Amino acid sequence: MQKHQLIAPTPPKGWNSWDCYGASVTEEEVKGNAKYISEHLKDSGYEYVVVDIQWYESTANSSLYHPFADLEMDEYSRLMPATNRFPSAKEKRGFKPLSDYVHSLGLKFGIHYMRGIPRQAVHKNTALKGTSKRARDIAKQNSICPWNTDMYGVDVSKEGAKEYYRSLIDQFGEWGVDFLKVDDIADSKLYGAHLDEIALLREVIDDSGYDIVLSLSPGPTSLENVTFMQNHANMWRLTDDYWDNWNQLYDMFERCNQWSPFAKEGVWPDCDMLPLGHIGIRSVDGGGSDRYTRFSKEEQKTMMTLWSLFRSPLFYGGELTDMDEWTLNLLKHEDLIDFHSRGINPVQVLREKDIVIWHTQTDTDEWIAVFNLNDTLVNVRIDFNDFFSNKTNDYMECFSKEIVRKGNISIKINPHGVKLYKVSKGVLDL
Repeated sequence: MQKHQLIAPTPPKGWNSWDCYGASVTEEEVKGNAKYISEHLKDSGYEYVVVDIQWYESTANSSLYHPFADLEMDEYSRLMPATNRFPSAKEKRGFKPLSDYVHSLGLKFGIHYMRGIPRQAVHKNTALKGTSKRARDIAKQNSICPWNTDMYGVDVSKEGAKEYYRSLIDQFGEWGVDFLKVDDIADSKLYGAHLDEIALLREVIDDSGYDIVLSLSPGPTSLENVTFMQNHANMWRLTDDYWDNWNQLYDMFERCNQWSPFAKEGVWPDCDMLPLGHIGIRSVDGGGSDRYTRFSKEEQKTMMTLWSLFRSPLFYGGELTDMDEWTLNLLKHEDLIDFHSRGINPVQVLREKDIVIWHTQTDTDEWIAVFNLNDTLVNVRIDFNDFFSNKTNDYMECFSKEIVRKGNISIKINPHGVKLYKVSKGVLDL
């Protein structure tokens, strides 16, 4: 196992600010959500608190980007937190005080970063730490993000490029960053994945001595790059930004089926954030604004079951401090947590039109999930002996706790819904 795989032995779980606040989250909002995780979700394995994009822009106020906005930056071409939004960052303290607060709660701290070097640094030709080269010497000015104007790419062949990326990682490590989401790097519809910059990031993180989970965005990542991604990252996105609409959830079934053989300890294909609860507070992405998730409860169970079976990282996107009990219970569901953290060889075992069955197991238990992707209620006849190795015991439906007798039975599944059945490899513990 490679060094970076050791720091994420199970799929990472936590909270990310994007679905609520777009580019505009504040320090107090981050602290409020961190405190909620520590009190209600830490025991269920949720531990990362991630500040998403534009934390270095003082004028950010929604999910809409401001082209060529002034960015906070230090003398070495490195972005710094906007102090009007993160007041503890004053006097060049960066994210260290906020990170310390998150760590004091027994949690881990993460940030988003755009690939490359700030255009602002290149235009001013500012210094780079650890080298006499300057920003303009390493910039690849024809390598730009198609949806954000903050950065130019970095020409990794140029002297000074490695020193620049090393200075970034050293800064993040000094701040106490445990999780780094790098954007505009895993896939670009214009330029393809930026494998050279990914490789350089991997090198400098490994050399730094800091244990930083590396997450790559956006997707869809190409399957042809799977081995490269496993060798260089802990997470990589399978999709563009994922929101609360059924068509995107429907599409994820095929993506998960294709990628399920490649999820293994330390390296996790990523289905993106969970747009649950109260989202869009200062965001207009995903076809909506301030709202509660548009997913029905059946669709929410379907999404959480698929993500957990597939062992995608789980990052809640909603505002946690006004969490409703139903959503909290779904996030804490013991069976989902069990096979998400300990599942062995999750696999789609059947798809007949829009009826889909997945199987997973741990060292003690087995589950099958029967999904109805149709828009109408469906009766599904199923013989559990076709899917479970334990063919003698009765089974439990994990959401309703209903006991189902063994044999060939008919089950009713609501539109866009799921039934999740469990049996122990020994005797079912009721």
